[in-house]
Amino acid sequence: MTTPATLRAEPNDVFALGIRANLRPFLEQLLQVFFVGLTIGLQRTVIPALAETEFGVAKGSMIAVFAFVVSFGLVKGAMNFVSGRISERVGRRRVLIWGWLAALPIPFMILYAPSWGWIVAANLLLGINQGFCWSMTVTAKMDIVKGSERGLATGFNEFAGYGGVALAGLMTGYLATYFDPRMSLFVFGLTVILVALAAGVLAFTETLPHARAEAARHQSERTSGPRPLYVEGPENPTSAQIFALVTWRNPTFMALAQAGSVEKFVDALIWVLVPVFMIAEGASLIEIGWVTGIYGFVWGGSQLWTGPLSDAVGRKPPAVAGFFLCAIGVLVFPLFDTVLAWSVAAAVTGIGMALLYPTLIAAVSDIAHPSWRGSALGVYRFWRDLGYAIGALAMGFIADTTGVLAAAFWFTGIAMAISGVWLILGMAETHPGRGLNRGAMCSHP
Repeated sequence: MTTPATLRAEPNDVFALGIRANLRPFLEQLLQVFFVGLTIGLQRTVIPALAETEFGVAKGSMIAVFAFVVSFGLVKGAMNFVSGRISERVGRRRVLIWGWLAALPIPFMILYAPSWGWIVAANLLLGINQGFCWSMTVTAKMDIVKGSERGLATGFNEFAGYGGVALAGLMTGYLATYFDPRMSLFVFGLTVILVALAAGVLAFTETLPHARAEAARHQSERTSGPRPLYVEGPENPTSAQIFALVTWRNPTFMALAQAGSVEKFVDALIWVLVPVFMIAEGASLIEIGWVTGIYGFVWGGSQLWTGPLSDAVGRKPPAVAGFFLCAIGVLVFPLFDTVLAWSVAAAVTGIGMALLYPTLIAAVSDIAHPSWRGSALGVYRFWRDLGYAIGALAMGFIADTTGVLAAAFWFTGIAMAISGVWLILGMAETHPGRGLNRGAMCSHP
């Protein structure tokens, strides 16, 4: 295993940037994020739909159903920040492996769960797994690609991840229909986690030396191409300084952080409320799997063109468009009552998520200095995935208080529209060579 001492030995000219120059580690990272997507996707269809009948959740209690998403969001958000900071000391690969070790008990907890509390507890471990593993696939890609390829790289990363989410949701829907639901999730989940852990140990290239070499090149002004719009700050900022900078001190970082948080309202809605809503409307597990799968497949597949789009036109236009498209898809969903119509609404929402999702990650990476990019991405992802908890609590409270499931859809759609307006007003363009307002980028933590 790579040691911290080894990571410090980094002749700057050796670590070239670019997907083509680093194709093997790039493909290793795509394989890992696909496994990460499969791991979270195994809970997307069956568990919310069978919360009452299989795990004893009180009938009609949406707060209780959403509790497992709240636990996931709180832990994943915190682990995103922790993993980003730790990975700058011990490397990306080691943190990834720790994440898979944390996931090992999850299939057993689902299989033997005597109550819903076990599912909530399992999602605490899932949050650690996702916060460590998915974060490292993103951070590692940003280590090895050029600034002009960040949209493309994040598009491929999220395509692989959310393609895995969609595939697992669809597969487990079929498996739970024809076989025992718990045993199906156990076998599927344990197989994925063991294979992913083995791949992480045997085939995941450490990329931290690339980030350190890039920082050294930037400091010595030996970079080529458009000069990046890095936010100014100390060479080695503390965790508190980075947290403050991304959260409120820099207006563009702040706009990106709030956007990341609010867009997770949509994913929490699709994860929990859509299956419950469709069950109430008489849909089957297979039909739910197809609707949520279409959302995931469209979201994942569309990022193959939305990521490069942000490299071509800048980050801000596709991000803003994505928020308003998601708002439309979510608002019309409860107005329909057929699988075909729900599928169309899910596809529209998926395209919206594809426009905004990789673009926000690329935007944060654009303006975060290589020496603390992992930490900045960790703070952004902290706020982004905390959106799971914030959105789930709000939607559960609204649904329980009003007794109308559609009210949670209305809340989410309006929140997405407001967040899109914030991006318009608060975000400066971050793409290297396209940023028109460098002053908005520069801020001392």
